Amino acid sequence: MSFVRGDFLTRTRKLVKGLAMAEPVWLKAMEQAPPPTFPRAEGKIKTITLPEDVYVKKFYQKHPDSLYQDPIKIRDFDHPPSRIFALRVLELKEQGVSEEKAMALADMEYRAEKKEKKKAYAGLKQIARLQGKRPPPNPFPSAIKEIQAEERKLVRDRFFNPKIREIARQKKAERFETLERLRGGMIGDGSSV
Repeated sequence: MSFVRGDFLTRTRKLVKGLAMAEPVWLKAMEQAPPPTFPRAEGKIKTITLPEDVYVKKFYQKHPDSLYQDPIKIRDFDHPPSRIFALRVLELKEQGVSEEKAMALADMEYRAEKKEKKKAYAGLKQIARLQGKRPPPNPFPSAIKEIQAEERKLVRDRFFNPKIREIARQKKAERFETLERLRGGMIGDGSSV
C-alpha cells in the first residue's frame, strides 16, 4: 500500500472507494472519531551522547581488552571500568586539572585498582586451595572466555539432550529417505542407464 498516501484512515477510504476492499465495519466509527495524528520527526534522529562518551572511547583505545564489557549495563549497579574512568576524568577536569593530566591520573588509578583486585584474587584462590574449596569468580574475567563458557554449554547440550538427539535422528532418516528415492527413481526410469 505504499502507493497510497496518507494515514491508515485515508488509505482505507481510498481502497473502499476504488472497490479494492469491502467497507470494514469500523470505518464509519473511525471517521466520526479519527485517531490522533502525531508530528513526524524532521530529518534524521539525533544520537544521544553523554559528556563522558569521548573518554570512554579513549579508554577502549588504551585498553582494548575491556572492549567486550558492556559500557551501559542497565541492570547493573556498578559501572564498568570505562565509565568509571570517563567520570573520573570529567571530575578532575572540573577541579581544574588539564585533560592530559586528568586522563593519566585516571588511567593510573584504574591500573592500580586492577592490580589490587588481581592480587586480592590470587590470595583468595590460594586460601580456597588450602581449604579445598572452589576459588571465587575472577574479578577481571576475559570476556572471550565468558562467551566461550556460555557456548560450551550449548555445544555439550547437542550431544546429551535427548530432544536434540531425536531431531538429529529424524534429519538423518529424512536424508536417507531422499537419497533412496533419488536412487530408486534413477534406476526405475532406465534413463540413467
